[in-house]
Amino acid sequence: MQLKSTFLQLCRFGMVGAMAAALHYWVVIALVEWCHLPALQANLFGFASAFGVSYWGHTHWTFAHQRMTFQSFLRFLRVALLGFACNQLLFFLLLKYSALPYFIVLAIVLVIVAVMTYILSRYWAFHA
Repeated sequence: MQLKSTFLQLCRFGMVGAMAAALHYWVVIALVEWCHLPALQANLFGFASAFGVSYWGHTHWTFAHQRMTFQSFLRFLRVALLGFACNQLLFFLLLKYSALPYFIVLAIVLVIVAVMTYILSRYWAFHA
């Protein structure tokens, strides 16, 4: 039963994360292409736009069976900020040292950071 519950939670986390990542991704693309912001600067706005979607989805669906507190919010905020710091660092390094276009680099980085975010969210931020 625990395995089924963990799998369901992982699926929900993936769906919420995919929605937040898609918003993050498209905000960055729009700001770079239409507003001509540098990709690293646009990434900050992408993160900020996705944070609310991510927190709401995880609070009300992924980890809904756990009691949410202000402490949970602060922990999730820390996880998100750590994730963004890793995201920004990886984004910077891959932009600088690879020949890949920024939109491919961003997709790679979003997937890598999602794994870390899930582990920290499950076992620390939203832990009962």
